[in-house]
Amino acid sequence: MCGRKTLTKDAQSIIEELLIDEWEQKDEYSPSYNIAPTQNSPVLVYNNNRKIEHMRWGLIPSWAKDKSIGTKMINARGETLLEKPSFKNLVSSKRCIVITDGYFEWQNIGTIKTPHYFHDPEKKILPMAGLWDEWRSANGELMKTYTVITTTPKPEFAHIHTRMPVILTHPAIDIWVNTRDHTPAVAMDHILPYQDELAVYPVSTLVNSPKNNSARCITPI
Repeated sequence: MCGRKTLTKDAQSIIEELLIDEWEQKDEYSPSYNIAPTQNSPVLVYNNNRKIEHMRWGLIPSWAKDKSIGTKMINARGETLLEKPSFKNLVSSKRCIVITDGYFEWQNIGTIKTPHYFHDPEKKILPMAGLWDEWRSANGELMKTYTVITTTPKPEFAHIHTRMPVILTHPAIDIWVNTRDHTPAVAMDHILPYQDELAVYPVSTLVNSPKNNSARCITPI
């Protein structure tokens, strides 16, 4: 499971690295060392160009009666995407990239849970495959939400956690987000364990609380 992540880069760096064409909410963005479910964060979608929108983490399907379901849908298993009613229709029309530059997983040793931080060795963005949807409440509130797709981990990380987010290569970004030109079958070919290098190290349990949001959350211990 991927339950916490980071995006510590400034807005201009994100725009340049991901070749972003449009970001209307750029002034609302601020870097974060501890992004938690139910919080908003930048997501890349495609509508004839690369566009960033701010969405809430935790998918609320358009048909849901209550938004509380979102807290249970922060992740989607890549192996069963096309089988689950909440996800299968989104694969054809609402694929997105969850923009991150690192994420946390907790290793269980007895009763001790130790958080570990994963990131690119060169501090590059880790584009995570995701799905998004729109939900409207009974009083007309419109909310855009997303989920992070997960898969089996690289063998060297399996002792830390049994799942990891699907991290796409940069050439695969357009294939995943451009739902007009790339079919679900083609897109699903990229739902694979990450093959490139990741740096990983244990960090403080400060990250356990979403109230803590500073560089101390990613400082090695």
